Amino acid sequence: VANDCEEEVRIIFVTQREDSLSVWTRARPGNGKLPDTFQTDHLLYYERFKAYQDYMLGDCKTSEVEAFTAEYLEKIAEPCDWQAIWHTDVFDVLVEVVDVDCKELKAKVELVLPMECETRGCDLTEESMKALLEATLHKVPILELSVVYDESGDFDQTALALEHLRFFYKHIWRKWDEEDEDDDFDYFVRCVEPRLRLYYDILEDRVPAGLVAEYHSTLALCFEKFQEFSSLRSGLDSDSESEQDNVSMVEGLRLYEQLEALKRKLRIIENPLLRYVLGYKVNSGQQSCRAKGPRPTGDRVVHLVSASATVHQLQSLITDKLMPHYSGEEFEVQFHSDPVLAVNACYEGDVVIVCPGLYSITSSISIVDSVEVEGYGLPDEVVIEKRNKGDAFVESTGANVKLSNLKFIQRDAVEGVRQGKLEMENCVMQCETTGVIVRSAAQLCMNMCDLYGSKGAGVEIYPGSVCSLVGNGIHHCKEGILIKDFADELDAMPKITMVNNMIHNNQGYAVILVKPGAAAVEDLPAEPNAAGALFFFCLLLPPQFPSSRAYSQINTNEKEKEFEDTVVQSEADIDDDDVPTIVVEEECPAIQHGHSVPPDFTEGNDAIKQELVATSAKKHGLRKSRMKALGAMQADENLLSQEMFISIHGNQFKHNGKGSFGTFLY
Repeated sequence: VANDCEEEVRIIFVTQREDSLSVWTRARPGNGKLPDTFQTDHLLYYERFKAYQDYMLGDCKTSEVEAFTAEYLEKIAEPCDWQAIWHTDVFDVLVEVVDVDCKELKAKVELVLPMECETRGCDLTEESMKALLEATLHKVPILELSVVYDESGDFDQTALALEHLRFFYKHIWRKWDEEDEDDDFDYFVRCVEPRLRLYYDILEDRVPAGLVAEYHSTLALCFEKFQEFSSLRSGLDSDSESEQDNVSMVEGLRLYEQLEALKRKLRIIENPLLRYVLGYKVNSGQQSCRAKGPRPTGDRVVHLVSASATVHQLQSLITDKLMPHYSGEEFEVQFHSDPVLAVNACYEGDVVIVCPGLYSITSSISIVDSVEVEGYGLPDEVVIEKRNKGDAFVESTGANVKLSNLKFIQRDAVEGVRQGKLEMENCVMQCETTGVIVRSAAQLCMNMCDLYGSKGAGVEIYPGSVCSLVGNGIHHCKEGILIKDFADELDAMPKITMVNNMIHNNQGYAVILVKPGAAAVEDLPAEPNAAGALFFFCLLLPPQFPSSRAYSQINTNEKEKEFEDTVVQSEADIDDDDVPTIVVEEECPAIQHGHSVPPDFTEGNDAIKQELVATSAKKHGLRKSRMKALGAMQADENLLSQEMFISIHGNQFKHNGKGSFGTFLY
């Protein structure tokens, strides 16, 4: 009963916060000499989104932004008689606002006497502050003012309006936006929404650290180039034909091209879809070492990882593991206190046995050779935790790697299989950002594992990869499994096995397919190199994307005919003799005794099968049509079968926020 009462009080408090700023948290700046101000840093994404879309910007064009922001400030802010803290780099001082110039975004202020001020590295007197205000005609930038807290609530909306303006001009607006040639398009959809989403994705650690660093460096360089270009342009005389002006014009063209390239790169990173699809692939953040291969002596080593162990634990380890499996002459034993050091010391064929305990690591675990890492005990007893930020937690590139009986606690990092094969068995993955990523040409076999907590997808499957998921639990993530079907038809579909998995309580879909719309696939030119084709696709995309997510949950009964029509249309473009038979196994040969599944859960399995069959057939038809046009038609009976689900059955989808299966069209 006490818990229920506390929850009810909390909900009422949140409801009041949405209506009034007077119950928001307040901050006392500096050493407490100045009064409290409204603290608005905790505003959520949807609160800022709604303010910019509904109240400040609406559907304005880029050239109308200044007028719309001035009108918003004029309607919301109190024109006078409120106190604020004037913040600068060297001092904070209490002033009273006597007038607001909305068009110039400035406020006329008077110093509050006796003066209340905090300085940083300088001494200011009342006389010097008055002289400074007189020199500025008592006008200060309104974005440098923070409204002083007032219990009456009369200035709540003024504080909120100033916060939205301050955030907009600091994090959203760019100096070059007003020169954008796409002035006919909605500025909010084209620029505000993607930049706002990126800000919060970075704030919530949903973007790899490498991509964040690249974005900030690109943005800083773009500001620098724009300043150089603007200065050079302002000094040119259009009527002059002097040699100096001609040189300046050539230099201006060079700067302009560099500036456009930087702006294009920023748009690619700012776009939510391209960032989601490309961010982790382009910015894996890791340069794996080369595989060492077998040890020169031909011996194999068992690496024991333990910070400390009792005599009884060592005796049990020797009796249960070492003597039965590793008592041959080719094995020797080495001891480590850190799993990272143990993996780094491995050669091909080595084994790492991690004893029970909590191992906090600060660097990534990069497995480049065919080794086995096994926890001695239950997964909850053998815990590896990564504390600091980084782009990778466990990255496997070995030809044949196995992880078993381990629990990974992920802090601001990503597990990934970039190449080779990784087998995970009886592992627990407690994620905080993205879960397991299976990149192109990599193989993942995940059996009897538990994965939860990912802010992105629990498992991301790239084109051309092989992924087998059997008996796993994937839950409490943003999406359960995300399958990426890139834009170019030369990108192979992944080979996926999904058997007896429990995918439940995810925020979005249990399984979601990211794929291009029909027009996007048909219009793109073929490129022999997949990576090159993908980069070309990024440059071709328009800078604006629909603001709403193109998610659509598939209802099997309504979509069956659409899937059949897609397959028939794809087959119509190909000669009958050249079309391989499409086969999707209803049962996995390895698990013929699979559990019986209630009818409610089979619909999601069927929907996934039908969508992948339709997508695979359509992509295959486009490829063969293009090959025929190039005069390079060649039958390949195994081509289509390599782009299909190998098996999908026995999976249960429960309590997922948007349903069992959906598609994201771009």
